[in-house]
This record gives sequence, structure tokens and C-alpha cells, in this order.
Amino acid sequence: MTGQESLPIGGDVAGVDEVGRGCLFGPVFAAAVVLEGSAADRLLKAGLTDSKKLSAKRRAALVPLIQSLCVASGLGQASAREIDACGIRVATERAMLRALQRLPQTPELVLVDGNLPLRLWLGPQRSVVAGDSRSAAIAAASVLAKEARDALIRRLSARFPGYGLERHAGYGTAQHRQSLITSGPTPLHRHTFLKRLLG
Repeated sequence: MTGQESLPIGGDVAGVDEVGRGCLFGPVFAAAVVLEGSAADRLLKAGLTDSKKLSAKRRAALVPLIQSLCVASGLGQASAREIDACGIRVATERAMLRALQRLPQTPELVLVDGNLPLRLWLGPQRSVVAGDSRSAAIAAASVLAKEARDALIRRLSARFPGYGLERHAGYGTAQHRQSLITSGPTPLHRHTFLKRLLG
């Protein structure tokens, strides 16, 4: 993990990240994680990095380790209906804020993955480009958010069969797009994302 030495870490610093921003189906998820330095070192030695660079098996194995070693963690989400109503950026910020609000204590500093500030957070924060490769807390948040969202989409795939949700987690694969053209969207699709596809 590069550049972590330049980022603060400790019991009063939370890393926050989102997943599912570009999906066509389902909510956007976020997680917030607070790590002490020793826990961060153990997680990095165990292979923690950006969730997109980890296999599903590796992510699943890291979840209980993160949960046992972190000072605190919280999950938040914003629904497809919220995304349609207020746009993906605002919905993503709501998911992040909800994750932070589920922490037992308000962090003194929030590290936000990406280059945009979390406008709904009134406390100190720092945007960190490629944060899930630079901060163990952000990387841990990305893993928890990814695993929680994927688990939800797998459960929803039984409710909405025929879209292949268990395989692509709601992203716009060729199979998913064809299913939308053939069968139309479900109530949990992001209808504003489908305008170009479905007309």
C-alpha cells in the first residue's frame, strides 16, 4: 500500500468508501472503518488492499479479520429510488453519512476515498485520491461495503431471477442489458440510469 505514511491513522480517524456507484440495479453502499495503527499493519500483512484488486474469496476471508481488529465500523446505503430522486452523487454521500453515523463515536477526521468532499459531513475531512490503495482504513471500508452489497444483491437475485444479478452484482454487463431489453426493469433498477438503454 503506497503513501500510507502520509495519512493519519488512529482511533479518532475514520476511512470511508462506497461501492456500486456505477451499477444499474440496487442501492449504493458505503462503509466507515476506524483502525488503530497496529491493526492496520496486521491487515496489510494479511493482504488488505483496494477491494477491486482482491478476489471474492480473499475479500470474504478479510471481513471477519477486519471486524475483529477494527475499533469500529458502520455500513450505510442509499436505495435505487433515492438515486433516481436526487442523483448518484447525493445518494452516495447519503450512504457515506449513514455509515459514519453508525459509528459509536464521531471521528475527529474522516478520510474520504476520491477527489470530491463529502458535503454532508460537517466535521474535518480529507479527500484521498486512490484512497483504497493508500489508507488501510479506506481499504477496509471498501472490502466491508463490497461484501455487504454483493451479499444483498445475491439475496435479491432470487427475488428477481433472469437478470443474472448473482453473477454481475447489478453492473451493466451485456447479459444484464439484454435482460433489461427483453424483460424490462424491476422496481429496484435505477431507472434514470436506463434512459439511454431503454429509451
